[in-house]
Amino acid sequence: MTTDYGKTFAALRDGAGQAWDDYTHHAFVEGLRDGTLPRASFLHYLVQDYVFLIHFSRAWSLAVVKSETLEEMKVCAGTVDALVNHEMALHIKTCAAEGIDEETLFNAAEEAENLAYTRYVMDAGLQGDFLDLLAALAPCVFGYGEIGARLGSDHDDRTPYKDWINAYAGKEYQEVCGTVGQMCDLAFTRRIGDRPQTSPRWSHLQSRFAKATELEVSFWDMGLRGA
Repeated sequence: MTTDYGKTFAALRDGAGQAWDDYTHHAFVEGLRDGTLPRASFLHYLVQDYVFLIHFSRAWSLAVVKSETLEEMKVCAGTVDALVNHEMALHIKTCAAEGIDEETLFNAAEEAENLAYTRYVMDAGLQGDFLDLLAALAPCVFGYGEIGARLGSDHDDRTPYKDWINAYAGKEYQEVCGTVGQMCDLAFTRRIGDRPQTSPRWSHLQSRFAKATELEVSFWDMGLRGA
């Protein structure tokens, strides 16, 4: 499934190599697609992902602070709103049906993979600038967009994970990816020129993106272990 989230993301994705395919076609993802993912794995993932999204929202809030333009601030603030008031709602609804309330979700102990990933992203933002933070945030935003787009048009109709698939395949989330992708293009151009791959900073930013992608793979591994 081809997606268009901007030229900067496309270049970073290509530079991540096999890690990107390992992430977007992980056994966990394929289990969502064909319905074979154990329910225990899915619920374990949802609880951990709820905690992850709390830290991810904080990282996007930091991006507001790191922004240099009003448009950047608007996109980053809008992403925080999408995460806190919309994406997390799916986790709350699904877990509530399984007897897991929101307080339990909020206070869940973090798995090591969750700690590693969320703190890596926050550290990128605290140590670096806006581009460092975007490079670390991008794999989650765009990876889920690509996974959602692919599974939305290619999944077993009997899979019990249709709500999850539809959330990321849907127009609202795909529009978020498009908006963030456009902002990334403008932000990279503003800071390191209209040919960012020729900038001395590119290899460092590519490394940040690749590491975050590898941490996404570990997060899926952690989800499978929940079975």
